[in-house]
Amino acid sequence: MTSDAHQHHPGRSGHHPDRHGDRPSDPAQFWEQHYGALAEDWGTRPNASLVRLVEEHAVVPPGPGAPALDLGAGHGGDAVWLAARGWSVTAVDVSTTALGRVDALAAAHAVGDAVTTERHDLAASMPQGPFSLVTASFFQTPLDLDRDAVLHRASRTVGHGGWLLVVDHAAAPSWAGPDHGHEFPTAAETLEGIGLGDGWVVERCERVTRTGTSPEGQQGELVDNLLVARRL
Repeated sequence: MTSDAHQHHPGRSGHHPDRHGDRPSDPAQFWEQHYGALAEDWGTRPNASLVRLVEEHAVVPPGPGAPALDLGAGHGGDAVWLAARGWSVTAVDVSTTALGRVDALAAAHAVGDAVTTERHDLAASMPQGPFSLVTASFFQTPLDLDRDAVLHRASRTVGHGGWLLVVDHAAAPSWAGPDHGHEFPTAAETLEGIGLGDGWVVERCERVTRTGTSPEGQQGELVDNLLVARRL
């Protein structure tokens, strides 16, 4: 993957103080406003770290059309990439604008039959599963959300033999400057917060640095937390 395949999610870089008094507190309103301000081709490529995890850990469908769940699907880059590799993907977001763009992207890549979109406020509801794969790429938000609880519930939708892949921002991009106001969990803190319990093998839990490109085209460093767990 090229370094600019990373799609930075403004406002998903970890918990931080809300320094914008006009920011909506309602998740649906916030993310509708967020996605409505983005170009439609934003986020249409898979996240580089997710691609790395899938390829390095040989995460493949156990059978044709095996079910996968993509949390916070955005514009669908991850979901469509997974569908092209044989998964039957349920792409979830709270924004109807985002989900409409996922549908359009899936159709454009001829995987519309393999991608289903569902609107959920994940603090309140989630697809039931079981899934052979659950992914969460940069599922971080400035809003009040018990992210650990959401990821814990998501882990419970993974069937036996299935995978949980979590990619987080571990630091602000190098071009953000020192006064970015964000706080980030470590990979170990994310793993502890999810509370997988018995019956899992954690294959990866680490912090990695890679090259990225800012929205303005500036080259710099990106730091991600990578978590790979397999349910026995």
